[in-house]
Amino acid sequence: MADLSMFPITSRWPAKNPDILQLYSAPTPNGVKVSIMLEETALPYEAHYIDIGQDETWGPEYLSLNPNGKIPAILDPGGPNGQPLALFESGAILVYLAEKTGKLLPADPAARYEAIQWVMWQMGGMGPMFGQLGFFHKFAGKDYEDKRPRDRYAKESARLIRVLETRLGGRDWIMGDEYTIADIAMLGWVRNLIGFYGAGELVQYDELKHVPRWLERGLARPAVDRGLTIPARS
Repeated sequence: MADLSMFPITSRWPAKNPDILQLYSAPTPNGVKVSIMLEETALPYEAHYIDIGQDETWGPEYLSLNPNGKIPAILDPGGPNGQPLALFESGAILVYLAEKTGKLLPADPAARYEAIQWVMWQMGGMGPMFGQLGFFHKFAGKDYEDKRPRDRYAKESARLIRVLETRLGGRDWIMGDEYTIADIAMLGWVRNLIGFYGAGELVQYDELKHVPRWLERGLARPAVDRGLTIPARS
């Protein structure tokens, strides 16, 4: 049995089965990237719900694993060279799990980097912009009298989702016929944009053709359906 006692996070969220991958997350658009990936690959794992509403990511135990204080993060007892690996940043985790399992990342080097390129695009653009739009449209920002911040993020989010619309023209998935980590990185964010954030009208989502069909295909996948609710909220 693996000994994970050297990782302080396990004192706060003990591993019932320390021989399998440990996921520390919440069902947010960033968090579900990893739970969907784990469900898609059928890699054994144990999920720990991190209550971001109670600032659990800012406690010393969680910060020992991710000094940036964000979810998700993983602890893999079977990391490279058989040594435990702690990893944060959802994009990095997706690439790691794809390489660990040999799944959901093209084998061809050029296509591999193209898929990773789209993951980076999501991390650097879609996620931050959609998240800011959600804040200014749905959460505390909605009470600001000055709507210029909301409109700024709505405009950029509308632009970004049209980049995705163009990419999906003539393709079922971002990489064509092959479903990859690029799709996994984006499904939760687009779902949140038009659902939880209620910002579909602000980005003229109804004018799109390819993105809604792609989203419907993605949400119909059983692993995606399961991953969207993992870890279960306490």
